[in-house]
Amino acid sequence: MTSANKRIDERKQAEDRLQLLLDVTNKVVSNLQLQDLLRAISASVRRAMHCDLVSVCFPDSELNRLQTFVLDFPESKGFIREEFFTSIEGSLSGLVFRTGKSWMGNASDILQLGLKDEAAIPEGLKTGCILPLVSRNRVLGVLCLGRREENGFSQDDIGFLTQVAGQISIAVDNVSAYSEIAHARAELEKALGETKRRTEALRRSEGYLAEAQELSHTGSFGWDVSSGEIYWSRETFRIFECEPTAKVTLELVVQRTHPEDRSAVQQLIERVSRERTKFDFEHRLLMPDGSVKYLRVVGSPSEEENGCFEFVGAVTDITERKRADDALRRSEGCLAEAQRLTRTGSWAWNLAARHSVYWSQEHYRVFGFDPEEGIPSDEAFHQRIHPEDRERVRRAVFAGREDEGSFFDVDYRIVLPGGAIKYIRSTGHPVLNASGDIIEYFGAARDMTEQHEARAALETAFEQIKALKDQLYNENIALREEIDRSSMFEEIVGASPALRAVLSRVSKVAPTDSTVLLTGETGTGKELIARAIHKRSQRSSRAFVSVSCAAIPSSLIASELFGHEKGAFTGATQRRLGRFELAEEGTLFLDEVGELPAETQIALLRVLQEREFERVGGNQPIRANVRVVAATNRDLEAAIAVGAFRSDLFYRLNVFPIEIPPLRERREDIPLLVEYFIDHFARKAGKSFRGINKKTLDLLLSYPWPGNVRELQNVVERSVIVCESENFSVDESWLSPQPLASEPKSQLELSQKLAAQEKEMIEAALRESGGRVSGPSGAAAKLGIHRSTLESKITSLKIDKYRFKSASASKNS
Repeated sequence: MTSANKRIDERKQAEDRLQLLLDVTNKVVSNLQLQDLLRAISASVRRAMHCDLVSVCFPDSELNRLQTFVLDFPESKGFIREEFFTSIEGSLSGLVFRTGKSWMGNASDILQLGLKDEAAIPEGLKTGCILPLVSRNRVLGVLCLGRREENGFSQDDIGFLTQVAGQISIAVDNVSAYSEIAHARAELEKALGETKRRTEALRRSEGYLAEAQELSHTGSFGWDVSSGEIYWSRETFRIFECEPTAKVTLELVVQRTHPEDRSAVQQLIERVSRERTKFDFEHRLLMPDGSVKYLRVVGSPSEEENGCFEFVGAVTDITERKRADDALRRSEGCLAEAQRLTRTGSWAWNLAARHSVYWSQEHYRVFGFDPEEGIPSDEAFHQRIHPEDRERVRRAVFAGREDEGSFFDVDYRIVLPGGAIKYIRSTGHPVLNASGDIIEYFGAARDMTEQHEARAALETAFEQIKALKDQLYNENIALREEIDRSSMFEEIVGASPALRAVLSRVSKVAPTDSTVLLTGETGTGKELIARAIHKRSQRSSRAFVSVSCAAIPSSLIASELFGHEKGAFTGATQRRLGRFELAEEGTLFLDEVGELPAETQIALLRVLQEREFERVGGNQPIRANVRVVAATNRDLEAAIAVGAFRSDLFYRLNVFPIEIPPLRERREDIPLLVEYFIDHFARKAGKSFRGINKKTLDLLLSYPWPGNVRELQNVVERSVIVCESENFSVDESWLSPQPLASEPKSQLELSQKLAAQEKEMIEAALRESGGRVSGPSGAAAKLGIHRSTLESKITSLKIDKYRFKSASASKNS
């Protein structure tokens, strides 16, 4: 190699080494993570020094071995690695670390030293160099380098590597210092954080304390006895209703104190200042608005090391508690007074103790025990119960306790020490805890002696009243019989033989339950006779129900007589009782019974035969205990002949017929009737008549009275209204001279004509429907009537519906 080339190589080597030092310096400045820093330096050293291995070792925490902290050895096959440990004793690396002196040599030199250090020069390397890392006269670790050729390191290399080791030492020392500073800073930050947390906790604690004081109405205070200074918490200021900026003094406390309590407060302040003892007392405050507060003040003495003496304590606003206590005392007083007034005592029996744990004062008084001696034993209590009632009381009480805690209610007697007997009613119920278990029984016992005595006296009085009532009833019966004998028919005016004959029949049939049929012209007084029958029957104390069969539409007559169920027809919004149910055990008067439609006749026949009926829309038979009195002005036999009235029903009604004579057949009664009506209507009109005009009387006697008594009544009433003279008179024009004698015949002819027309209509409908009665195409649907109604009319009109079926079959064939 020429000298020029040699100089170029030396210059290049010098530049590389200078660059190495610059790199090491830059990395020291830029990287404070020790392991990353040493790895970067090792790689740079290996490239600049053309080394095959660079490692850095440091003592571990036990200080008896070295750890390979960083290794840059690309050819390593795992014999040595990072975190490889080498003992300090007996190793070349340990020798350099202990002595602080560098070593350079070949692998054979290690054997001459008597050392065996596989990590110093690994397999494949022949030359090694180990330099101590020294900073501030301390050996921090060692820098190990290796090459494959022998004698690979010159003294020049050693000098340069010593400089590199020095830079590494500085880096390690700086990192250690930085770590210590960082650790110190972390500790400081941790301490600051802890201080901050404690400050926040203290602040929260103070907030919680203030909130707790506000919720509990309890403030705190401190009182330095030596200096006289007083400290109040925010809640204490609020209790005393003072501004937080106000200066607190003992004078302020005394000033706020109620005048009646100031002397006691001042004496307390003087005593505790002198004796330095704990205190706990209550007093009142008089607020600026005149209201009063109740306070409880508790304090405890405390002496500091410097000799200062103070009291610390709490001030609690107990106004609400005081008011609650006062209300409770009033309530207890009212309860005790209520128990005294009602003679009711209360008690409690504990399940665990198996003994009574509470008796009210009234309970002691009711059972005759002394409250001073305390609650008596269960045995002493049961001995006070009347011997005949003890077992019954025991069964009632224990049945209540054993039957899952049910209530019990029992009446019994007690015997007081003096022998007096009281009547008691005792009730009890269980008291359960949160788990639903019975813990005790609570109950009350009431002194029922006065009520029992009053009930006994009342029962005696009732017996006496009943006896007097029976006596009065018997006397009343006798008096009524006497009245009946003297005037049996005081409401029926007349003395004619025809009327007396009717009344005779009424007297005979009235005491029986026989069905009566009253016949006669309109206006003859059939309802008056029916009422007379009821009044003198055994049913006179029950209802008399009258029904005008002609005044009720045929579609509603069944509902009127027998009632209906809810929903039986349109408009039946609720159940309705019929006249038969209203007249139960009484009398039912069926006026104009001949006007009943055919289907109602069948139902009435069933009532008369079987004594039962069904409501419209119902299916349950109802028993009927009713006497029936029927009346009609029609000729029922003629109606039977034309099929307008059922013959079987007629015979059921005609058990005891009574025909009421028309007024023209008992003219002897007209003067009596006229006088009766004049007196009746004159009193109503406020008039008075001396007598009757003779001409008027003759006119009334000669008139045939087709309207009978009703027409006479109307004529007299009209005349009383218009008559202005003292003598009663009637306008002759009001009386028709022509009697209506042909009316019954005309009515019969009309009835026969209507029946014939009805029969023709039914036969035409049957002919069109082929003899079918029910169904959508049946005759009932065509006529717009109910099937049962049509069947009844077919039977009453004696129509053969089967002949229409055969005619229809022949036509179809």
